[in-house]
Amino acid sequence: MGKLGADLFSQTNEDFEKARSRGRMQSLLSSLAWKNSDLLSFYAVTELLKPKNETYLGMRTIPVKQIIGSEGRYQDFSMAFYPKKELLRSRWRSIDRATKEYVILPPISVYKLGQWYFVRDGNHRVSVAKTQGVEFIDAEVVELDSQIPLEAGLTMKQLRRRVIEYERERFLAQYHPAYLPMDEIIFTSPGSYPEMVNHILVHKYYLNEGKDEELSFEEGARSWYEKVYHPIIEEVRRSKLLASFPGNTEADLYMWIVRHWDNLKHMSGSQEVSIESAANDYKIRYGKGRMERWLNRLRNFFSKE
Repeated sequence: MGKLGADLFSQTNEDFEKARSRGRMQSLLSSLAWKNSDLLSFYAVTELLKPKNETYLGMRTIPVKQIIGSEGRYQDFSMAFYPKKELLRSRWRSIDRATKEYVILPPISVYKLGQWYFVRDGNHRVSVAKTQGVEFIDAEVVELDSQIPLEAGLTMKQLRRRVIEYERERFLAQYHPAYLPMDEIIFTSPGSYPEMVNHILVHKYYLNEGKDEELSFEEGARSWYEKVYHPIIEEVRRSKLLASFPGNTEADLYMWIVRHWDNLKHMSGSQEVSIESAANDYKIRYGKGRMERWLNRLRNFFSKE
């Protein structure tokens, strides 16, 4: 190995150590704040956003700072794309060396959501570029539609909140439910508002059986609230279930108990399972004890997610 080669070997090794040290620091600061320091997972994000359309945009030059996630390597790099694992060293250094020798590397491959990007192929190239302060990188881009805004530093917890808010706003805009106590029906899990609509529609379907004129959504929703939702909430209150599920709402428990109730009926092969026994069984199986509740409150207090 000549002097130039030895210098490059030493420099790339130093660059990796510097980048990894920054990754460790970011992980430490995140853990102190009870936050996940990983990149956003493309699959976890799209599972929440459920994009419907995909458009091939071809080759583009994109801002490196707008790359916020990865398809498959999101646990290998910090939120700032610094390497977190020793096993990344060899590949990372080879990319670093290639850039110092002015080797033209192939473009990375990314998904685009809004103005942000998720790496399909080229995670090490992005990590090296970020470490070197490179502002733009060539990429092959596939765009997915999204109605929910993303941003750098966004956590999955924050994204879930945005999805829930979006689903609630869509429900309010579509059904104008002044006939339901929406200040009471508040969910904290994505997908719950669409699932509630399905509950109302199923209830309406059974109400319509044998009738000549179909009931409106409002009529079905009023009946669902009176005959299905409210009785379950009364059982939740009577059994003081909410205390065993800190951070959740009565509406959350309604949804979970209905699912559990349905599962118990299927497992027993009987329709004779009472809502009281389903609620009690759910509390026994999934409720948190006093110590768990205290730790959960402490975690939520310190969490910045």
